[in-house]
Amino acid sequence: MTSTRTTPTAVALAATLGLAAVAWVVAVRRMAGMDMGVATDLGSFGFFVGVWVAMMAAMMLPGAVPAVLERTRSEGRVRTALLFVAEYLAVWTLVGLAAYVVYRPHGDVAAGVLTLAAGLYELTPLKRECRRRCREGPHSGFEYGVYCVGSSIGLMVILLALGPMSTLWMAIVAAVVLAQKLLPPAAAVDIPLALAILVLGVIVLA
Repeated sequence: MTSTRTTPTAVALAATLGLAAVAWVVAVRRMAGMDMGVATDLGSFGFFVGVWVAMMAAMMLPGAVPAVLERTRSEGRVRTALLFVAEYLAVWTLVGLAAYVVYRPHGDVAAGVLTLAAGLYELTPLKRECRRRCREGPHSGFEYGVYCVGSSIGLMVILLALGPMSTLWMAIVAAVVLAQKLLPPAAAVDIPLALAILVLGVIVLA
């Protein structure tokens, strides 16, 4: 009778996607009834941090799978994957803390302006460079997190501007983030996306 041995990469894959799935359930449940669009209140500090960490795990971990697996293969240990994920989420948690400090319930004008800014950011060299670095082999979860924040910050601004407790916007932004992490840059896709965001900003302003 032959025994099959589960490889560290298989365990890391299952753990990463499993954590993302659980995080989706937690985030959706905690956000229930909180969505007030541009007028959404973030709630208490403790509540928001809990929701934000769950949101980031749900939205960002699926796209981080290739990087997690690469680090796991290089070290051959599941512990490496767990540390990588923890460091990665720590970076996004710091972004959430900054968002909590500066965020205020706002109106359509502010939401439209922020959405326009996010659309313009999608066309900048900084966005392209961060996205390229985010797709390369990372040395640590912290490094990977910093570059992925630079790549996805415009999309996160859209979420915060239009509905930080909206499961719909959370799903839309998560889908775009995942596509940008897994697919190589292509002007035929990236430019229309940026233009679509700009049009959305104009619609919100109108």
